[in-house]
Amino acid sequence: MAPRITEFDEAGNVTATYVQSEGGTQGHSRVDVIPPSDSKSLWQKGLDVFLPVGYPHSVTHDYLEYQIYDSLQAFSSSIASLLSSRAVLSSVGVGDADASPTAALLLSIFQESIGRLATILFAHRLGMSFEPECKMYRLLADILNDTGFILDMISPVFPKPIRVVILSFSSVLRSLCGVAAGSAKASLSAHFAKWGNLGELNAKDSSQETVISLLGMWAGSLVVSWITSQTATWTALILSLSIHLETNRRAVRAVSMRTLNRQRATLVYHHLKRGHVPTPEEVSKQERIFERDGVLRRRDDSVAGFCAVGSSMSRLLNAVSKQHATTKSNKLESDGLATALTIFEPSPYILWNDRQSQLNRQSLFVVLKKDATPKDMLKAWWQALELACGSRVDSNDMQGFVNEVKRTLGVSSELLQAYEKRLEEAGWDLTSSALEVVAGSRVAIEA
Repeated sequence: MAPRITEFDEAGNVTATYVQSEGGTQGHSRVDVIPPSDSKSLWQKGLDVFLPVGYPHSVTHDYLEYQIYDSLQAFSSSIASLLSSRAVLSSVGVGDADASPTAALLLSIFQESIGRLATILFAHRLGMSFEPECKMYRLLADILNDTGFILDMISPVFPKPIRVVILSFSSVLRSLCGVAAGSAKASLSAHFAKWGNLGELNAKDSSQETVISLLGMWAGSLVVSWITSQTATWTALILSLSIHLETNRRAVRAVSMRTLNRQRATLVYHHLKRGHVPTPEEVSKQERIFERDGVLRRRDDSVAGFCAVGSSMSRLLNAVSKQHATTKSNKLESDGLATALTIFEPSPYILWNDRQSQLNRQSLFVVLKKDATPKDMLKAWWQALELACGSRVDSNDMQGFVNEVKRTLGVSSELLQAYEKRLEEAGWDLTSSALEVVAGSRVAIEA
């Protein structure tokens, strides 16, 4: 029987069928190539240039909506950029007979130097925050960038010394934007890529940005040609920035992250306490883009306290000492440390309170042991929520606090054990660490 070979692309679509005919009189055979009946149109082939191979199966469901808004924001940003660039050229002396090219060059070097130094410091200080809080930093990056545009626009009205300061600060903001946007974009791309096609997805995203930026530049060139008055220029700039920020907000809103950062872990915790296992899409609709650092929220959205994950051992020692400072007893301070170590001896972390409660809010921290895993961090965060939201013990009541710590330790462990499989089935990634936002430390305790 003559073989029939069907060829598929990465998405499982038929690209061609090969049929071998029977041998002829001279012993030769022929292979006929049959194209698919539903072959792609020229428009679809053009889209394939800008979409990941295997789309839509190779990316998550939220990819398209995010890219649409991301393209719109890039277009409006290109127009705003041209308007601010014209103001910068005016600031450095274009059209001014007394302006010196050397002075303009030195100003550019100074701006670039300040911006690069800011980039290094910003990346060092917040480097670990970008991935867990990528949605927040993606929007923050554009807020910083747009603030830089506004500073560029107002710079010509100031004297030259002040103008240099304003333009330098604008350069710093754009440098911070570059760090935050680049890091957040990398995390979002990793979220979108389902087939391990991160490199190809980034390449196609670059192609999209190139086309959109080119279109924005063409449109912006018409805008700057037609608009010359200050009123019209500011109107066009504010309109462009408004569209830019709103489309950015909608873009990050469209993303449903599968990792559990501190805010999403809090929302999931409250759902599980009601017996409901939420999906990433449900939680995405509830989460804030900007959230207070380390906040512990009750079910009614009120603040119950704050918690830091990955604190140092010295913080635990200071907390124990402070809680017993009124006794003036070194022995009691040592007993407090021994109590904390004993309670969490079988646990891969230590959860404690480092200062007196204020306004009925707990201030907690987690010291991670050397073998702590992302799931252990999740249990620690849920225990902190249970302790802050369900406890009414005054932090000055040492024995009451210890009893609550013991009770909540079992609650958080049981909660994860009961719902771990169902959470993974709902689409949550419990193996990725997204609860640490600073370079934390680990401790190894030996008897």
